[in-house]
Amino acid sequence: MKVGLFDHVEQTAGKPLATLFDERLEFAVAADKAGFWCLHLAEHHCTPLNAVPVPGAYMGALARLTKNMRFGPLCYLLPLYSPLRLCEEISMLDHLSRGRLEVGVGRGVSPFELNYHKVDHTESREIFFDAWDCIVKGLTGDTLNHEGKYYTYKDVPMPMRPLQAPHPAFWYGSSNTIGATWAGEQGMHFAANGATEFAKGNVLAYKEALARRGGAAQPKAEFRGGAAIGIMRHMFIADTDAEARRIMKPAMEHHLASLNWIRSLNKVSDFDRRGANVHRGVDFESCEANGMVICGSPDTVLRKIEDQVGELGVNYLLAYLFYGNLSLTDALRSQRLFASEVMPRLAAL
Repeated sequence: MKVGLFDHVEQTAGKPLATLFDERLEFAVAADKAGFWCLHLAEHHCTPLNAVPVPGAYMGALARLTKNMRFGPLCYLLPLYSPLRLCEEISMLDHLSRGRLEVGVGRGVSPFELNYHKVDHTESREIFFDAWDCIVKGLTGDTLNHEGKYYTYKDVPMPMRPLQAPHPAFWYGSSNTIGATWAGEQGMHFAANGATEFAKGNVLAYKEALARRGGAAQPKAEFRGGAAIGIMRHMFIADTDAEARRIMKPAMEHHLASLNWIRSLNKVSDFDRRGANVHRGVDFESCEANGMVICGSPDTVLRKIEDQVGELGVNYLLAYLFYGNLSLTDALRSQRLFASEVMPRLAAL
């Protein structure tokens, strides 16, 4: 079993952005040296939840500061991009990293963020599919020709090509069975989130669709079966369970406030949130109870991961180790404990 990282690169009050970026990049360099497989970055807009709304710029730094760890967006919000420009960005980043780019794509879960960019959320699925078709054509041909409802290109030369052939592998993260099924039908690699019982249905939908297709479009030998099937979990590791809970609880609740910040700004009620594709607990304790939070000593964390892997049938863990108002010191200590005491024992799963 491989282990990667997930990050929003979340802002905290009083911390300058330059300091935030310095700390996150230091954390990424340490993860690269520790043997984490990939760093996946979220993309959000107009919210302190995410300080890398232009992920390509940040990934350019990652490409040069890391040596072995793969990285990529999870995900590029396709309705907010020119498909042609994004093809060029993907090609650049793949070469800058010597072929370590993994490309997650999505349409955007937040109607508020899309609306700020003058994109109608009710149209975003159609826009996404049109952009997706464009990007695949643009990355695989010498000339881009496409005629769709939202994007049209005719005889556009494509001298920029990715290093990986035919292009970096595509990923999809979904919190519903519709998206999970589509990802499987496309043969993409997949990441789920949410409470364990809820995520189970999405993983199953993906697996069934992938089996009907016959396997991953771009198989990866390091994942059993060729397709990466991941689950994202917020984690903190300390010497004891009590210490881990003491440090993680305030950081996680700060993070939950960031996750809900834009909804609170737009006065979305708790009832509306439950129907808005938000499948998480309301506080640290409820997130721990539903499986989205894993914390404790290395032995405790290992046992909880093993239980979830067995229940969900995944082969990839996206460990979210730096979030909320965690200090760099605490996040690095948690990462070191995880890398030295937990990760080697997960390899056999």
